[in-house]
Amino acid sequence: MTKGLFILDKIAYEKVYAGRVSEEINRLVEIYAPPISPDSLKGDLSILHDADVIFSGWGGPLMDEEFLSAATNLKAVFYGAGTIKYIVTEAFWKRGIVITSAYAANAIPVSEYTVSQILFCLKRGWYFALAIKRDGKYPPLENIPGAYGSTVGIISLGAIGKRVCKLLGAFDLKVIAYDPFADDELASQLGVELRSLDDIFRYSDVVSLHTPLLKETVGMIRGEHFAMMKPYASFINTARGAIVREDEMVEVLRKRSDITAVLDVTSPEPPREDSPLYTLPNVILTPHIAGSMGRECRRMGEYVLEELKRWLAGEPLKWQITREKAAIMA
Repeated sequence: MTKGLFILDKIAYEKVYAGRVSEEINRLVEIYAPPISPDSLKGDLSILHDADVIFSGWGGPLMDEEFLSAATNLKAVFYGAGTIKYIVTEAFWKRGIVITSAYAANAIPVSEYTVSQILFCLKRGWYFALAIKRDGKYPPLENIPGAYGSTVGIISLGAIGKRVCKLLGAFDLKVIAYDPFADDELASQLGVELRSLDDIFRYSDVVSLHTPLLKETVGMIRGEHFAMMKPYASFINTARGAIVREDEMVEVLRKRSDITAVLDVTSPEPPREDSPLYTLPNVILTPHIAGSMGRECRRMGEYVLEELKRWLAGEPLKWQITREKAAIMA
């Protein structure tokens, strides 16, 4: 029988695997030790020797040369979270070990959060809510784009960006998108029009960022992009803070009180204590809650379980990540 281990943060195990999923995994795989944290492995990696598979997630182990030299039988890793960039190494790829991630499960709540904010921003909801709280009275109901006939700009058509576009198809909106790797066929499938990055900011009532954090994308969104936004437009970031040149963004937001920035991610995260992001009246901060929270984490465990069943049956994996795919993911 295939042997395996759970190696991840204890809280992550409880959120993602505990309950029905772990019971089903234990039925399919011989889990020969209780869940282990990476810290508990330090100094003695011998427990890894018999593991054919590892189930992991947030707080997972760095699978470097030392780790892999102990995990001599390791054939597959099932990662119950999103990005694998913090656990894989060159040594891992050289071993040819299969790895699959629940990134697609995590894309669901991010896209739901995004669509909720797009629709709210098209009503200028944050502006009115904050103005009423600040002034103790209702401001004039003016300069509200509304959803009907408005333009939403999506930056990057990865798993989350695609899902956002599909969800927006239920509304009377025009969706434009920027992705240098997208083609007309994909755009047609998603019902979007491909445009330049500048056009996304210039013509959209709401701009939503979904770009992965790569060395090529650090600082990709600049002050000049915010400066060219339409009057009363909004910007939403659920990707990574470092993709935006925040100092340049802040400079524009100070001058353009009509535009709103909804930031679920920042750089650093959380912002420094003296950051103007806390006090600017047209900035909304949420504490990185767009991804899987609470019961939503169970979905990632379900994705891992289904992927395990495919692997054990010798079927193609749905969410396998190759070295090439990992290089362009968040």
